[in-house]
Amino acid sequence: MNIVVLTGAGISAESGIPVFRGADGLWEGHRVEDVATPEGFARDPQRVHEFYNRRRAKLLEVEPNAAHRALGRLALGWRRGQVTVVTQNIDDLHERGGSPEVIHMHGELLKARCTHCGVVTACREDLSRASICASCGGIDCLRPHVVWFGEIPFHLGRIERELDRADLFVAIGTSGRVYPAAGFVSAARAAGARTLEINLEPGGTSPDFMEHRSGAAGTLVPEWVEELLAHGGA
Repeated sequence: MNIVVLTGAGISAESGIPVFRGADGLWEGHRVEDVATPEGFARDPQRVHEFYNRRRAKLLEVEPNAAHRALGRLALGWRRGQVTVVTQNIDDLHERGGSPEVIHMHGELLKARCTHCGVVTACREDLSRASICASCGGIDCLRPHVVWFGEIPFHLGRIERELDRADLFVAIGTSGRVYPAAGFVSAARAAGARTLEINLEPGGTSPDFMEHRSGAAGTLVPEWVEELLAHGGA
């Protein structure tokens, strides 16, 4: 049984990572258009760098929670097929929680990409307009390796292939309102997969799921994983 797990901001919120945006439409006090679009970066790259520098520093202070660690156990312990973790999050908490391979469809906060040569490198320090690309030597050419509004998410072809062969699709802590991820449950069902939503409250695509578990991911995900491993683990 092949399992595809999609995770959203809700799974990392329990580790102290702020959710995407508040009810006022602001993202940590900023207009999304100013800090999460190519146009915003073109207008004021230093402001965007400072915004992501703060997020990067915050990420380095937090730890994976029980839900991240449970998915790591599932990925390593499942013997009846393959477990694929797809995340909308740009943190590295799945990796630190033990998942050996994670598909980051919206990029990774702890990486930088050169706008000149395209090389992606690890980045745990602050970026600025004075940062130099280690590959081509360019200055004022590095940007966070994240997908902004108006840009195409990464790895969509691979995700589509995984959904096509999934027997079980599980969405954890995602609003179900951001596409293309919001369409994954329909694609999985069309391929014949069972579907499960684990969320604090129903998301935008809740009617498309066959099963629902409501509550905190840190509690429900370990319970679900233990159930699975009891029947198909090592």
